[in-house]
Amino acid sequence: MQEIEEKVAHIERMVEELSDVAARQQTEIALLTRRVQLLMEREAQRETDTGGGMHFGDEKPPHW
Repeated sequence: MQEIEEKVAHIERMVEELSDVAARQQTEIALLTRRVQLLMEREAQRETDTGGGMHFGDEKPPHW
């Protein structure tokens, strides 16, 4: 009986640790999701401000 109680205690500890990990990951995922959303909004605004075209740093201006 003592062996079973030890195994149950070990399993309970592991479940608590996994729960903590899952909670931390949920917080991190929410933060990363918000950051991606902000980056997408920033890029959409930049495209709107520049006329929607894609500009690359190594392209020559159209008058060349």
